[in-house]
Amino acid sequence: MIWQQLQSLAGSYPLALRGLGMTVVLSLISLVLGTLLGFGLGILRTGGNRLVGSVIGAWVDLIRGTPFLVQIFLIFFILPELGIELDAFTAGIIALTNLAACFICEIVAAGIRSVPTGQVEAALASGLSRWHRMRQVVLPQAMRIVLPPLVGQYVLLIKDSSVVSAIGLTDLTRVGWLVVQRVPNGLLVFFLVGVGYFIVCYPLIMLARRLERRMGAAHGEVQL
Repeated sequence: MIWQQLQSLAGSYPLALRGLGMTVVLSLISLVLGTLLGFGLGILRTGGNRLVGSVIGAWVDLIRGTPFLVQIFLIFFILPELGIELDAFTAGIIALTNLAACFICEIVAAGIRSVPTGQVEAALASGLSRWHRMRQVVLPQAMRIVLPPLVGQYVLLIKDSSVVSAIGLTDLTRVGWLVVQRVPNGLLVFFLVGVGYFIVCYPLIMLARRLERRMGAAHGEVQL
């Protein structure tokens, strides 16, 4: 019985490969855009303008405090009501980019705030402009703290991309739902779907662990 189901699954290999490719492309585009936007928001949030910081903080709290499924439904179903037509792929990119940017914004802001005040004051005394202080003094030090959780956020983004299947995009999860209609063994099908996500996420998991170990070793050297 299991052998017959595996043979049936083998026929779904091209569809599964396409779904995996969609997941990777969707995640990569959202990852790049979300990182750029998240860093910009994080810098603005800690830039000293309270109004800008408050507005960004309110938006970040709203996105972090509501289910991602609700957010993607709002983008996919509400925006067309306002005259903005979106296909499922574009809606998925917008939703994932926004989600990633908000979480990365918090990571970057925390990293910037962790830079010792003395370092910033020394840069200020040397006559550096705000942009040069940020680029030459603050960000290089903050990046050592930011990198491990940033990579961890990338792993979460890849897993969150499975939600786009709810709006009909044929990603890896959607392929699982399609295949299970032909092979009535949900346990086997979604076990293989989980394996697919694990294969994509595992290199990032190992990278995050390596960065954490390097940071731990660096802190140990400083303490000694």
